[in-house]
Amino acid sequence: MTLMCEGTDVLMITYNRPSYTRLALSELLARCDESMRVWVWHNGQDAATLEVVREFQGHPRLYRFHHSEENLRLTAPTNWLWENATGAYLSKVDDDCIVPHDWGAKLRAMHEDEERFGIIGCWRFQEEDFVPELAERKIRTFGGGHRLLVNLWVEGSGYLMKRACLERFGPLAEGQSFTDYCIEVGRAGWINGWAYPFLYQEHMDDPRAEHTGLKSDADLETFLPLSAKRNGVRSIAEWQSQLRRSARIVQEASPDPAYWSPARRKLRNIAGRLRRALTGSKRQW
Repeated sequence: MTLMCEGTDVLMITYNRPSYTRLALSELLARCDESMRVWVWHNGQDAATLEVVREFQGHPRLYRFHHSEENLRLTAPTNWLWENATGAYLSKVDDDCIVPHDWGAKLRAMHEDEERFGIIGCWRFQEEDFVPELAERKIRTFGGGHRLLVNLWVEGSGYLMKRACLERFGPLAEGQSFTDYCIEVGRAGWINGWAYPFLYQEHMDDPRAEHTGLKSDADLETFLPLSAKRNGVRSIAEWQSQLRRSARIVQEASPDPAYWSPARRKLRNIAGRLRRALTGSKRQW
């Protein structure tokens, strides 16, 4: 029997940030239309965050809730959604991001007008991080007149993915990042990237964001973002520098799928590790 896929299923994974969760989840629910279903997976046993989530359980857009007493991070919750959802489109919004109004409808319209789009998303870097001389060569126009900053991968928040991508590649494999998954999708012929002009989602863990909770080095030490931890960041200044560097990397990254073949990525990773060993520089993404 053929599964009738309709609507959009959106995952939010919550953990230990009650103030962020209240803002991110309330705005997500308010900005979803009637075709969108929000699934919440709560990791761990932070009582305050869990109580915030439970406050929204009667909301008409909150479709399903799961509590994992163990912090299973990202892969298990993502696959929980992907393996159970029935939507024609799949998404995730992080608990430290505030999506813009009508983001889902706008990305869905782009998908419907351009069948080649695979995973497209909202942009979460600051206006000052946009580098026209890098980005403009990658901004292209597609079906319906929609413009996209083309890239092999997008952030794991505020994206919209066609179900066909999941049907082709299945769920996330053990140890596979969402970036890796996007690259695999892009190498298979789908077009990924960010809607342009950008649909800006506020990343509250950016110290420059309006609702950030990271106003000092002490805040950063208490609530160290995973990306900052992986890169050895220990101060607000270092974290801001990494965010600006990450924005530059995605704007200058090659849009050529062949450039991201496993063999060529392996060679670049080896060269990068050698360079870091010689210079002491930190990894960039």
